[in-house]
Amino acid sequence: MFQSKNYWGYSAGLAIVWGVGLLRALAVGDRQRVRSVLLVFFGFCIGWVSTTIARYVYPPPKRWGLNRRQE
Repeated sequence: MFQSKNYWGYSAGLAIVWGVGLLRALAVGDRQRVRSVLLVFFGFCIGWVSTTIARYVYPPPKRWGLNRRQE
């Protein structure tokens, strides 16, 4: 199984999916539905920015096995 731990690749994938969803909402939906989708999108963007900042500010946790004492 292919496993990628690249956060920027994940972010690019999210941008593509959101772009398709926003285009679909603009093409098919009425004004109220488009407004609702945009509000959800902006809320998602706020969350994405906060997690991105947290990834750079806080260090990753150390592995559990390295910190255990040998008993």
